[in-house]
Amino acid sequence: QVQLVESGGDLVQPGGSLRLSCSVPRFWLEMYDIRWYRRTPGKEREWVATVRIGSDATAYADSVKGRFIISRDIGKSTVYLQMNKVTPDDTGVYYCNAFTYWGQGTQVTVSS
Repeated sequence: QVQLVESGGDLVQPGGSLRLSCSVPRFWLEMYDIRWYRRTPGKEREWVATVRIGSDATAYADSVKGRFIISRDIGKSTVYLQMNKVTPDDTGVYYCNAFTYWGQGTQVTVSS
């Protein structure tokens, strides 16, 4: 069974930082773009960021541009989402996606 496993979610204060990790099956980082999505309270699931295969090009939603950084470590088969200057609006469950596969999500709560 294919597994994408997110981790790193936690309670963090506004203005703080957090790094999420997504462990993917071996070689998938060389096969698929990897995306982070989030579901925030009262909203539909929204796309957050993408890292593309081959070129390592990245893309971000306007709401996180300049604050979040997506990166990948092929050797570790892991994709990261570095979250900086977080606000309460960043609270939600963060999901990793590859093709049609999804992880179970990791909870991020931004609160003082």
